[in-house]
Amino acid sequence: MNNLFVFCELDEGRPAEVSLELLTRGRALANTLDCRLEAVVLGNGIDGIEDQLFPYGVDVVHVADDPVLEHYRTMPYASVVAGIFKQEQPQIALMGATTTGRDLGPRVSSALHSGLTADCTSLEIGDHYVKKSDATYKNILYQIRPAFGGNIIATIINPDHRPQMATVREGVMKCEIVNKNYRGEVKRIDISEFIRPEDLAVEIIERHMEPRKVDIKSARIIVSGGYGMGSKENFALLYELASVLGGEVAASRAAVDAGFAGHERQVGQTGVTVRPKLYIACGISGQIQHTAGMNQSGKIIAINNDPMAPINSIADYVINGDVAEVIPRLIKHYKANAR
Repeated sequence: MNNLFVFCELDEGRPAEVSLELLTRGRALANTLDCRLEAVVLGNGIDGIEDQLFPYGVDVVHVADDPVLEHYRTMPYASVVAGIFKQEQPQIALMGATTTGRDLGPRVSSALHSGLTADCTSLEIGDHYVKKSDATYKNILYQIRPAFGGNIIATIINPDHRPQMATVREGVMKCEIVNKNYRGEVKRIDISEFIRPEDLAVEIIERHMEPRKVDIKSARIIVSGGYGMGSKENFALLYELASVLGGEVAASRAAVDAGFAGHERQVGQTGVTVRPKLYIACGISGQIQHTAGMNQSGKIIAINNDPMAPINSIADYVINGDVAEVIPRLIKHYKANAR
């Protein structure tokens, strides 16, 4: 009771990266609250899955292993997760802001009448004073996320209902093993306690998964272009530079909207959050909608002809100049040094 729960999503039988990120952050929050960190995992043929979670500091893993849960379906998953939360009464429940989490989270929060903050980029524990009622709420979850199109950062709280629920964007938190020898407790879930016949009304007859063609999230070097690149043809310079450096090409939303690059390459609030060792921003102004998705990069180089561009304030190195002139010179220099 009153512990911190993380719903662990599976990706091809392994814990999804965002779930491991949440366990890492959840362990830190649980330490602050002096409570246990617990995980909920649903699937089929997942015996031993707990061994992949314990190293992240998980005290209890609730496992539901049944053919009914082979693939994600809204109703059976929502019934099981909501049922577990009703039994265990966690004070905080976290999910990834993935396709699954964005579908499951609202269903569960609605069943529990708890409320939900979506697409958080940060989670903290703190107190909140309400002047009107002269009441102070201790150790509540600060659910932090961009709002109003990314123009402000909002801190949302839920002092009166439990669990405090949030979905968290992929890539915004670190993923770190606490102790590879850490061992917790395993609890098996009997899904017959929670699933009703009507939950199984929808069956999966045939399932097709298209593999991800572009994976900028795991790239160590990213060359990213904005609207300032001028055209789709000019993006060819970015592909050449990325090829020389062994990196991937990304884009801002403005560049994607202009047709310079595909949506799968979009970095920012409405795209992918990345943490490469090197991020080269070319022709990107650096509005908060974009920087929210890349400001945790190891090193940031900004190439822009505007010395007052917002991107310059977070860049480690700034090159003021025309991208059409600067990038070819970089390519020539890197090629020469690669020989």
